[in-house]
Amino acid sequence: MYNYFEGRLDELNPTYAVVDCGGVGYLMDITLTTYEKLKDHTRREGEKVRLYVHESIREDAHLLFGFYEQSEREMFRLLVGVNGVGPASARMILSSMNPSELQQAIANQDAKLVQRAKGIGTKTAQRIVLELQDKIDAAAVAVSAGAAATNMNLTEAATALEMLGFPKPNIAKALQKVGNEPGLSTEEIIKRALKVL
Repeated sequence: MYNYFEGRLDELNPTYAVVDCGGVGYLMDITLTTYEKLKDHTRREGEKVRLYVHESIREDAHLLFGFYEQSEREMFRLLVGVNGVGPASARMILSSMNPSELQQAIANQDAKLVQRAKGIGTKTAQRIVLELQDKIDAAAVAVSAGAAATNMNLTEAATALEMLGFPKPNIAKALQKVGNEPGLSTEEIIKRALKVL
């Protein structure tokens, strides 16, 4: 699986970008949020860009989705984990609002705000808010700590602890106690959380 592509921005439009990595052009579907951030790079010739990647494999296609920031990719992955939300819908949502706005909408249980994204109905918006509520609560700890890398590590730690069978409310409380130190690895967060749980 790919983590990111770094190279020269060869082509850019509001729906996709092509990044030239050593003579190979990778076409990635992007959100409008990523497009806005990449527009500056088209003015600086020769500068490399890095896009964090999510790979979607279907019977008829292998698709790459590129994101300027890891936090946006993590929100995308949370969205596609919701029943009934595919990559195209997740990209549409993240084109309508940035990750922090979406996080805020979910934390406030504001399904109407999520529903403003094109093609997202009432039931799907409610499902997104309901299913991601606990996961966003854990990730929000990292946002308040001000560390994007820790944000991703907290999300991964929360998922791992959930798979170990711990209840979501207990996980959220444990992560609030141990996860507010910037720069902690996923493994360190899990170890500290296990001592609290």
